[in-house]
Amino acid sequence: MKEIVIMPGDGIGKIVLQEALRVLDASGFQAKYIPADIGWEFWKTEGNPLPQRTLDLLEKHRVALFGAITSKPKDQAAQELTPRLHGKGYEYYSPIVGLRQHFNLDLCIRPCKSFPGNPLNFIRKKNQGYEEPCIDVVIFRQNTEGLYAGVEWTNPPAMVRAALETHPKMAKFNKIPSPDLAISTRIFTRSACHRIISEAFKHAQAYGYTSVTICEKPNVIRETSGMMRQEAQQIASEYPDINLRFTNIDAQMMWLTKNPEDYGVIVSGNMFGDIVSDGFAGLVGGLGFACSANVGTTCAIFEPTHGSAPKYQDLMPSIVNPIAMILSACMMLDYIGEHQRATRIRDAIGKIIAEGKLRTYDMLRLPGGQNVLENGAVSTLEMTDAIIKRL
Repeated sequence: MKEIVIMPGDGIGKIVLQEALRVLDASGFQAKYIPADIGWEFWKTEGNPLPQRTLDLLEKHRVALFGAITSKPKDQAAQELTPRLHGKGYEYYSPIVGLRQHFNLDLCIRPCKSFPGNPLNFIRKKNQGYEEPCIDVVIFRQNTEGLYAGVEWTNPPAMVRAALETHPKMAKFNKIPSPDLAISTRIFTRSACHRIISEAFKHAQAYGYTSVTICEKPNVIRETSGMMRQEAQQIASEYPDINLRFTNIDAQMMWLTKNPEDYGVIVSGNMFGDIVSDGFAGLVGGLGFACSANVGTTCAIFEPTHGSAPKYQDLMPSIVNPIAMILSACMMLDYIGEHQRATRIRDAIGKIIAEGKLRTYDMLRLPGGQNVLENGAVSTLEMTDAIIKRL
């Protein structure tokens, strides 16, 4: 029997993860689920939102489902520590970023595929009417480097500043006092660029996508984006049937609402991948449908991209859309070779959406609140029950 670590985390993460487990059970998937601690409560009480005991469980089992976490600014996080931990030097650090770094989960994979009949799908005007393009895009976002690597300073150390000032373009900042200077680095390595582009081409070949697009900004960020471009050109020669394309992130954000159906697999660094994946997710239903995988060579963690939404966690019954978490569980099934089961669940979701009888509050474009149930929305439980019934 497969052993899966489950990390509910904070807020609605605790709600939607349980719904995903119900669907997995109904599909006939058999696993032993091992609960693990992560999130804001452990930050407040232990000064660590990612305890070592959780890392130990992941080291052992290597596959996990993750709900959501709450993150707050540095000063606010410090204030919410239990009094006995004040002044002890604890600093809050995002546990999901910590997991990515610790296990080198360098591939963030975010499918953005529209379900026919979803009222949140992107539509555009055509002649005298409207059309709804079929969108099927998978973003491969580099997960451990770039701007999110955490190599940054406010008031940089003298040796760091001295090194930076050897670059001629730092001359205009030479007179800025160090306490008034904040620096974040964007670091790419050739090996990480090679791996994510290779995996993107493999995915395109395996699932029938005809193009891989490198979405960066090499005309301005010449060194890091340029390295990604160089590696892509070399790897593309091994896949003559897949078209290699290049877009700049700013232009891509315009084109994704012009011709989103023209894109297949997209590869970006960490920051640009975060941006473009949210952009495409908005075309296929938004955060209620946005699933993702964090994959390394030995470990994988699957999560919806929505946050913890604490304002919704205590509503009874719950109104949040569980589909993003359920789709993330489907990605886990694919990862462990349960492709047929994953397809059955996705098909069940697709049928519910196509029928149009059941809509969560986000699908009805209603402001969140308990009264949405009175206005025709279904609860979290009702949506999950319908998916299970369809199975």
